[in-house]
Amino acid sequence: MSIEALILAKLHNKPEARAAKNGKPFVTCKVRAAVADAESVFINAVAFSESACAALLALDAGDSLALAGTLRVSAWTGSDGTARPNIDLVVGQVLTPYALAKKRKAAAQADEPRQPASAQPRQAAGEDFGAAGDWAEGSHE
Repeated sequence: MSIEALILAKLHNKPEARAAKNGKPFVTCKVRAAVADAESVFINAVAFSESACAALLALDAGDSLALAGTLRVSAWTGSDGTARPNIDLVVGQVLTPYALAKKRKAAAQADEPRQPASAQPRQAAGEDFGAAGDWAEGSHE
């Protein structure tokens, strides 16, 4: 049985790019999601779509994210006899705080009334790059 799910989690390890036997690329990672009583569960995630793979590979261990996809839950028994959950997620979409900030900024700009080009102030050469190094430092904007 599988479930369509939206998981809010933190990356436990850096996502790893791999290739199937047929050469198709995919990305695997393990995320940690909070559950009741301040406990957490680990979820094994795999992404096949180009956009989901790219989004995951841009992140590092500890980054927050939301994953949407098909969830499969099973159980295994530990050496001490305790039943433990095994959770696998085939990722369809990835949303990160960086992408969310970018979408909100774009939406806010779309809502602003546009001025005619003649009414806009002229910028000095190079001002459109912002502070030195903003774009080179890997800003997520």
